[in-house]
Amino acid sequence: MNVQQTQISPADTLSRREAGSGWHAQIPDDKAMLRAARDLTKDISAHRADIYWADMIVSALVGYGALAGAILTGSLPLAIALGVVSVLALYRALLFIHEISHFRNGALPGFRTAWNALVGVPMLTPSFMYEGVHTLHHKRTQYGTIEDPEYLPLALMKPWSLPAFVLIALLAPVALLLRFAVLVPLGAIIPPVRRLTWQRLSALAINPDFRRRNPEGDLRRRVLLQEAGGMLWSWALIGSVFAFGWKPLLVALAVASVVALLNQLRTLVAHLWENEGEAMTVTAQFLDSVNVPPPGRIAELWAPVGLRYHALHHLMPSMPYHSLPEAHRRLVAELATDSSYHGANHAGMGVLVSRIASNTMRPRG
Repeated sequence: MNVQQTQISPADTLSRREAGSGWHAQIPDDKAMLRAARDLTKDISAHRADIYWADMIVSALVGYGALAGAILTGSLPLAIALGVVSVLALYRALLFIHEISHFRNGALPGFRTAWNALVGVPMLTPSFMYEGVHTLHHKRTQYGTIEDPEYLPLALMKPWSLPAFVLIALLAPVALLLRFAVLVPLGAIIPPVRRLTWQRLSALAINPDFRRRNPEGDLRRRVLLQEAGGMLWSWALIGSVFAFGWKPLLVALAVASVVALLNQLRTLVAHLWENEGEAMTVTAQFLDSVNVPPPGRIAELWAPVGLRYHALHHLMPSMPYHSLPEAHRRLVAELATDSSYHGANHAGMGVLVSRIASNTMRPRG
């Protein structure tokens, strides 16, 4: 039986959008949808350690194995094929940083430490770069505002901003290498360098106005350990050139650059990016976010670890990634086809990029 609710129809959304700026702020909360999301998923909210550990470890080992093969083979076609496998596997392993940022105390003991040792530090993206940052993106009063580290009104910016936003990600691995190899040790002896590094270069953020606050509590100790590990690993990577030549490092940087590019493309279509800075209701945040549900399968490659259900994740941030497909099936079955829940479901990356690009070309008063 369908849940009866006060819903936001597509026509309502369109009329608000065409009314001009601030249309998101006019969307009321769909309390029935929020209640259904809560009530229908209580039994699948536990984090399954067997899934998390197996998925993360297998993804990392496949990624590193394929990377080693790409470095060692003398065949260019085989190197490219192995490079693609490495990119997809390491990308999946890396995105567990998103899950870790939502862990509550006691969830999956040891997983954060193991992930940092196996993935975070080797890829120079330890978990502190997302912990305490990503949760700001989920704050009710901060999402889509100037205080959101992960939001820019990309759909309302100039057309050239989209390719610039995507392509700059290719420089991320080199920037991270320099951060840990140079800025971290310099910051240990020069406080202004330390402050600059922490405030501007220690968060996976896209908002250039975001300044990170000093770490507190347990996070402070983890930052020290992870930065020390990243510094030592970055030195080892640079030193590897003298022992093994340039090829291993350049191949690894190429794979890491494509991983960063793929993640930036996913980020580009994670939201519609149409808010102009106003505080938004939970339902408005949901409708500005994106689900790319089945039947299409390719989304599982570019938005793995539950991120193809990014809008649903904004309704239930603590829901483990392996439960999101079932939660989506339950909500689709329970809610009417004209409910606001279906307003966040989209066909794929191509459709979303086209929508955002077309919005950047719209004349604005």
